[in-house]
Amino acid sequence: MTEETPGFEEKPDVPSGATPDDAESKAAPEEGAAPAGDVAAEAGLVAQLDQVRTALNERTLDLQRLQAEYQNYRRRVERDRVAVREIAIANLLTELLPVLDDIGRAREHSELVGGFKSVAESLETVAAKMGLQQFGKEGEPFDPTIHEALMHSYAPDVTETTCVAILQPGYRIGERTIRPARVAVAEPQPGAQTVKAEGAEESTEAAAADDKENGGPDEG
Repeated sequence: MTEETPGFEEKPDVPSGATPDDAESKAAPEEGAAPAGDVAAEAGLVAQLDQVRTALNERTLDLQRLQAEYQNYRRRVERDRVAVREIAIANLLTELLPVLDDIGRAREHSELVGGFKSVAESLETVAAKMGLQQFGKEGEPFDPTIHEALMHSYAPDVTETTCVAILQPGYRIGERTIRPARVAVAEPQPGAQTVKAEGAEESTEAAAADDKENGGPDEG
């Protein structure tokens, strides 16, 4: 039977040449040190997060581009729809212009009476609701962009080329002219401005002569 020697405790095996502190440091790992596996896993998660953020930014840009293209498409469709509607209305009203001319001539000759008058006024009302506007008045300056001169003459009482008669009214839809006003125009009488200027000079000279004979103008 083996007897234990009192006063001695068993110690862990320590290699020769090593101190007891080295044995304790090997027996217990350093506190607070992260395992190498956790560091690698964290780096992998950061890399994956960066990839997800990059992909999200790319998808966001794609979505913004698609939205902008869709808005442009909607604007083009709306613009084309309005243009087609205006063209269709203009074509329809252009076909009705001869009828409106007949109504106008009948009104001038006091022939717009009875049921014909009611129908004619209803047609004019519908045309006006569709945007048809009549233009062209006697006495307004001649504008080649909206007037078509069919007759020409000279007149002493005009100072510029003027519409003196409306042979056929013009029509427009908004800013679009679908038929110019056909008019008779008059220009200033040739030499009228020269005669007028000479008359003014003679009047000035006569007034100066009178002042000279009377001893000059009265002084206040």
